[in-house]
Amino acid sequence: MKMESKIESLLHNCLYFTANSLSRRVSRLAEEEFRLTGLSPAHAFLLMVVNEQPGLTQKELSLALHLAPSTVTRFLDALSLRQGLLQRRTEGRVTRIYPSPKGREMQETIARCWKGLYRRYSEILGETEGRDLTRAVDLASRKLEE
Repeated sequence: MKMESKIESLLHNCLYFTANSLSRRVSRLAEEEFRLTGLSPAHAFLLMVVNEQPGLTQKELSLALHLAPSTVTRFLDALSLRQGLLQRRTEGRVTRIYPSPKGREMQETIARCWKGLYRRYSEILGETEGRDLTRAVDLASRKLEE
């Protein structure tokens, strides 16, 4: 019994373990909420960003979403080629990303799913605690990024 509590203590006091555990649980909630869109939460967030700011470059999307350029390329391929939700337009040497009409139509559903996700974790954590946790995690992520 002492061995289990020592292991529990070790794991639950480790940022790596607790951050990954939190990520898996929040991801599960997000996947359930965004199921209505037919998109993964990550794809839905990329589409939401493009809907909010049409004409971003791939590099700008990578920076905004804190994703590797290769990951953004895969997401763009999935959303533009396979699902027809995004369009790429080359303007001189720069390729910009725009929502297609079908992609714009999804914005309201995506916003509803995002609000549903917020509501669900706020019900579990408490609204203030959820907001405080989000700020703390964001701040820690920014500091570790430096």
